[in-house]
Amino acid sequence: MSAAERMIEVRKLTKTFGLNPVLRGLDLDVPRGQFLTLLGPNGSGKTTLLRILAALARPTSGTVRIGGWDLPAEAEFVRAQLGVVSHQPLLYDTLTAEENLLFFARLYHLPPESRRERVAEVLERVGLARRARDVVQTYSRGMLQRLAIARAILHNPAILLLDEPYTGLDQDAAAVLDDLLRQVATEGRTVIMTTHDLRRGHALADRIAILSRGRIAFDAPCREIDPEALPALYADVTGAVTTR
Repeated sequence: MSAAERMIEVRKLTKTFGLNPVLRGLDLDVPRGQFLTLLGPNGSGKTTLLRILAALARPTSGTVRIGGWDLPAEAEFVRAQLGVVSHQPLLYDTLTAEENLLFFARLYHLPPESRRERVAEVLERVGLARRARDVVQTYSRGMLQRLAIARAILHNPAILLLDEPYTGLDQDAAAVLDDLLRQVATEGRTVIMTTHDLRRGHALADRIAILSRGRIAFDAPCREIDPEALPALYADVTGAVTTR
């Protein structure tokens, strides 16, 4: 893969907390426009890796380059390319959905003359147009995740980082999120998603990587992985048992 094809390039990445190593010399390349599902048991380093890629945490050592910019030195330029969805929706619950997105539109430096139009567009896209002027504290967990995705794509980022976006969702809300992520994946964005839901991760992604003990222990295109065999493969790679 040439440098021009790489959107994300990670080399010999380490992260320690005190005496506890979480990432241990991790290497990872993600080409432009690819959807990568990152699997791994709790404590394997998935969230730590995403926080470093999102410029929310600094590595102990190693190099990270995103979109041609180096982290952490050029974090300001990297953040402009990112949309991030995590366990927490990062929304203001006493504001309406519209007010939340208008606030973030200002943070993202969207042109003032087009902010309301763009906010209306993304609210329509995530199915919240009719609830645009309801305060966020009245939203269900599924609606919060949809609004979090609206926030993440508001500025048309080249990269989406999704950390366990299905946590706490019921079946219907998860299906809505599936549709949204499939739409996002067709737009040429680079996506990294962590999840414990093996089958869903396989169904949505182009590629699966399994993180174990702070390193990439398995990495292959989804077309080469039998979804029925994935739980056994995951257990073999990580030593962890999963029922999903």
